[in-house]
Amino acid sequence: MSIKFEDYANKYKHVKLDRRNGILQVTLHTGGKDLVWGAEPHDELSFLFGEIARDPENRVIILTGTGETFAANPAPSHGGKKLASADWEHGLATGKHLLMNHLAIEAPMIAAVNGPALRHAELAVLCDIVLASETACFQDSGHFVNGVVPGDGVHVVWPLVLGPNRGRYFLFTGQTISAQEALALGVVGEVLPRERLLPRAWELAEQIAAQPRLTTRYTRVLVTQTLRRMMNDNLGYGLALEGLGFGDHFPDYGPDFDTLSRSGR
Repeated sequence: MSIKFEDYANKYKHVKLDRRNGILQVTLHTGGKDLVWGAEPHDELSFLFGEIARDPENRVIILTGTGETFAANPAPSHGGKKLASADWEHGLATGKHLLMNHLAIEAPMIAAVNGPALRHAELAVLCDIVLASETACFQDSGHFVNGVVPGDGVHVVWPLVLGPNRGRYFLFTGQTISAQEALALGVVGEVLPRERLLPRAWELAEQIAAQPRLTTRYTRVLVTQTLRRMMNDNLGYGLALEGLGFGDHFPDYGPDFDTLSRSGR
């Protein structure tokens, strides 16, 4: 069942949505400023991507951030808490929905990474075209280097994007990759001055939207088929192992995150 833009245009606290001529710009933010990643944006995006996927009027999606960063929370501290397996139910469900609904979108997606993407950078990297500002960088700051199994999709995305050996190095070491390094490694397609980033994203979006509608949608479906199959086969398993790991150690994400459903992973 399809839905209309009006059904979700003003529904989400951490996302600003603007659509013009079928091009939907999704801007992440917290209170109109840089996004502070947490349980709320995690949950909101898991639902929003599903609604975007169900709206046939979306021709091209641009995903970007606000201010200086894309998603750059500092790494959590080593709290040493433990988590019962039953408390992982919410994280398991939303973790699956977040990436599977992202990949369920049949409109081509362009990421305009306006600054550091240190937390859930895979949301940008999973897009069909990835543009980065000169100040952007990429890291997996919330998992292995903080005692957490990197099982919520990053274990699929980064070895695929970087290659198996380099991808595993990235996850095990918490490596930060600059915009220029990301360009050389094939993680991003273009690096631009920040003031040129969104205009270039819109230029590409308009170029794509000029093609026949079914051509754009079916091309997106075709080029993401391998990703969707890999994610379907491995995401739930990775999340299960991540949850098992929390029985030994759960990082301290801050005083506001006293349960996993509010953990801000």
